[in-house]
Amino acid sequence: MSRTNVPGKLILSLVFAMLLYGCRTSPQADTTPTDTLILATLKGPSSMGMIRMIDSLSQGDGHSIEAKILNEPLQVRKMMIEQSADFVILPTTMAALLYNKGLEYQVVAIPVWGSLYLFGGDSTITRWENLRGRSINLMARGMTPDVLFRYLLKKNNINPDRDVRLDYSFPTHIDLANAVAAGRCELAVISEPMASMVEEKNKSVHRLFCLSEEWEKLQGNQVVETSFMVRRSVIKAYPEVVEQLLLSYEASINWVNFNPDSAARLLVKYDISPNYQVGLSSIQHAKLKFVRSKGIRTEIEEYLKIFKQMNPDIIGGRIPDENFIY
Repeated sequence: MSRTNVPGKLILSLVFAMLLYGCRTSPQADTTPTDTLILATLKGPSSMGMIRMIDSLSQGDGHSIEAKILNEPLQVRKMMIEQSADFVILPTTMAALLYNKGLEYQVVAIPVWGSLYLFGGDSTITRWENLRGRSINLMARGMTPDVLFRYLLKKNNINPDRDVRLDYSFPTHIDLANAVAAGRCELAVISEPMASMVEEKNKSVHRLFCLSEEWEKLQGNQVVETSFMVRRSVIKAYPEVVEQLLLSYEASINWVNFNPDSAARLLVKYDISPNYQVGLSSIQHAKLKFVRSKGIRTEIEEYLKIFKQMNPDIIGGRIPDENFIY
């Protein structure tokens, strides 16, 4: 059942209404864009958290923002390079990389805090030590899931190049998830919502480790996995629009977390989840929480330092300067 309260529902409705009707905060404020602003998000936890906002944006005309739901971070990167996206969601490591390459976007919030899981059918694996000698499938060598998993292996005294066999033979997250569901992988690192899809298709495999929880045990802070960025020129030209969008995104995440059943139906409606049950499970495991970046600057920098140590190229060779965070 949905859990709501009347004041909370009223506040959410007002926030979504402000977004829907041009983000105007006062009749005198000249903050309404003359052209539609584009929000590029990803199919998965990124769009799951903003699904209520996406649904509001799709209802009727008169608003100034259009949401595009994409399949891969590389598609978001392409739009950023072309400057055809004004608001974007992408992995924090890629956000740092693109910023270091000179793209003028700033991180304004962290909306997803870890959606990676180690999956397998062997219930005897309860400690990292149990992974020695095992074959583990990952995708995207050198990218966030790979580097994060290698870091966790090392911190648990397992050499990722000697003590385990890391297999990258499945090129996409969909290919890897299908292989896990079909029983063709002994162990694999997969993310939401694919993890919930695998659980639905194959009851003999399950979550062995939540990588974000394992990270927290070691680091004492959470995985700032995903960043919400805004083009700098948009922040400068339309600060009130940006602020209202941030309020709407935060309200959407709160609504999703408190109304997972209704949110799961919206995920099906927008083809983010194949069915209601997978959508519901994904919401429960995606660690959705909206936090403004300016209040967690240290956490973001510490997260990026780990990736710089493991693979400097993943963030562009250096920690971004102070203007990376808005």
